[in-house]
Amino acid sequence: MGKPIVVFGSFVVDLTGRCKGLPVPGQTLMGSSFKMGAGGKGSNQAVAAHRAGADVTLVTKIGKDVFGNVAMDFYKGEGMNTEHILFDDERETGIALIMVDEVSAQNEILVVSGACGNITPEDVESCRALIENASILLVQLEVNFDALYRAIDIAHAAGVRIVLNPAPAAEIPPEVLKKIDIVTPNETEAQVLTGVEVKTKEDAERAAKVFMDKGVKNVVITMGALGAFATDGKKSELLPRLKVDAIDTTGAGDAFNGGFVMALSEGRDLFEALRYGNATGALSVTKKGTAPSMPSRGEIDRMVEENYHI
Repeated sequence: MGKPIVVFGSFVVDLTGRCKGLPVPGQTLMGSSFKMGAGGKGSNQAVAAHRAGADVTLVTKIGKDVFGNVAMDFYKGEGMNTEHILFDDERETGIALIMVDEVSAQNEILVVSGACGNITPEDVESCRALIENASILLVQLEVNFDALYRAIDIAHAAGVRIVLNPAPAAEIPPEVLKKIDIVTPNETEAQVLTGVEVKTKEDAERAAKVFMDKGVKNVVITMGALGAFATDGKKSELLPRLKVDAIDTTGAGDAFNGGFVMALSEGRDLFEALRYGNATGALSVTKKGTAPSMPSRGEIDRMVEENYHI
């Protein structure tokens, strides 16, 4: 097990319906199945890292409602640390409405952040020691930004390595980007944040330069069917997508980030960690759901060994 990781992010309950195709505005489609489960980018990434064998603690906020119970029951079942799960007296637990096309495995998602959009300064302060003693802080953009930026400030001041998954894409102040060690957008988020359409390795290099010109030290871009790209400013690599039978792509980016930071926490370099992230993401799309689809360490190690001989 590697050094401690803190994931500061969202929990929402995923409400997932599957059907043939995805509805256009004004259209109603009949679905074939429905499932409810634990979700949210922060939570999914923490679960992915945990199942991958990392020493990970999730900081998130939930409501005192039935969906909050879903969260706690799930984490206890996973054997995860719940000491820093915060509770909101006013707001409800967040939800995600997810539609999955069972033919193409593509999805559409609407997120309502609820309690995890109401993390207070006092909440962040209560987690100060946890963050300061981490080796890696992994964050996303599904919580309120004032709390997110405060957590980043604490980590930066303590010399903690900060990984930002900028999803869903939103404008990030330059003074925040300067504190980020690694940014991990997908190709769509990279385009929104840099203005560069990412379809090739050369496009990814141009987008990465925009991030680096703003102070980010390393850039990783997940590119769907094209694979995953990484650069440290000196070396760049586009790692091809691993061929698997995709059933549901929901949560693939979260799986990638969880596997990626697990490998970093064990002392692997950016490009080795890219391989672990790529394998974790590939395995996740072979199962239905988000958190339930996250692979075990054994599955990840086998795929890495078979494809990369690490």
